[in-house]
Amino acid sequence: MDLTLTREEQDFRDRLRAWLHDTLPRLPPEPPAGDWPARRARDCAWQRALHDAGYAGLHWPAHAGGQGAGPTRHLIFLEETERAGAPYVGANFVGLLHAGPTIAAEGTAGQRARWLPPILRGDEIWCQGFSEPGAGSDLAALRTRAVRDGDSYVVTGSKIWTSHAEIADWCELLVRTDPAAPRHRGITWLALPMNSPGVTVRPLRTLAGTAEFAEVFLDDVRVPVAYRVGPENDGWRVTMVTLSHERGTAFAGEVAACRRTLTRLARTARTNGRWDDPVLRRRLGRLHAEFTALWRLVQWNTCEAAHAARTGAGGAPGAGASVFKLRYSQARQELYEAAAEVLGPESLDTRHAWTAQRLSSLSYTIAAGTSQIQRNIIAERILGLPRGR
Repeated sequence: MDLTLTREEQDFRDRLRAWLHDTLPRLPPEPPAGDWPARRARDCAWQRALHDAGYAGLHWPAHAGGQGAGPTRHLIFLEETERAGAPYVGANFVGLLHAGPTIAAEGTAGQRARWLPPILRGDEIWCQGFSEPGAGSDLAALRTRAVRDGDSYVVTGSKIWTSHAEIADWCELLVRTDPAAPRHRGITWLALPMNSPGVTVRPLRTLAGTAEFAEVFLDDVRVPVAYRVGPENDGWRVTMVTLSHERGTAFAGEVAACRRTLTRLARTARTNGRWDDPVLRRRLGRLHAEFTALWRLVQWNTCEAAHAARTGAGGAPGAGASVFKLRYSQARQELYEAAAEVLGPESLDTRHAWTAQRLSSLSYTIAAGTSQIQRNIIAERILGLPRGR
């Protein structure tokens, strides 16, 4: 992994920095946290601005509509946009970070042509339909059924914690197509149009007071067979591509955001007198080391994914993604616990942005696979330990 900048890469950083300096002041104000239609509009407009300026899909392969620019430019983009305080992917995150990379790696040429350009332009929003009420991180226990009927699947079941379902155009959906097969087989990955008859969305309000998740009920929903990504009953393998991106590279921008938050937190401690506490200083110093190490792991995973794409191995990071996800989830919670210590009683004000982030951080040891699941993956796939009973 050589991340020394070439002259061309430094020029890219300078151009991006200048473009952000000119563009960000013209953005409209950020909508209220709970107004997801307005947030969708703003997030999609930002994605379109990136697309028109040539900054969308930097690290996506050319056959997927990306620029194939390699990992270094992608990391420069993340660093500079976060440094400038630019919007993150927001409502576009499932399409840009999960579904899009999966379709790029596993989809047909026709599927890539249909779905990837609208994702890169910000024209269409995707949501994730993996978890179920009785099968959260244990995806192999999913029970949503899809029965083949001619050129369609008829889907019946329900999903929970479906990110951005209320504003999404498409859903990456896992279904069971062979109920007699072993747990990790008989699963299929489908792209579901969210406006299909029989789809019902019921938003779920989170601890932070917003409703970015939803329950989705599927009552005899017909999904064309042409919307299946990968072979029938091979959805577990395709899903591992999705989850490798979700756990390995999708959080890259958030690590950059946490590093910026930590810098602001230290600045606040210096101005409100909390910096005089040596225990707190030691805590912030350890967090600085944690997030520096996590950023190095982001660089590693991003380079690994790029190498896999070049060599035809699918373009997803390996089991090391679980190492990153496990430690990042805990470090994020520790960061906002430290923020509460720095802010004192002010941290109890739910209107404070850091307070909302602290509440949100509690979900990270569950989202994208619980920490217990990540430990099992690390134990079995990296350390070679026997499977638990």
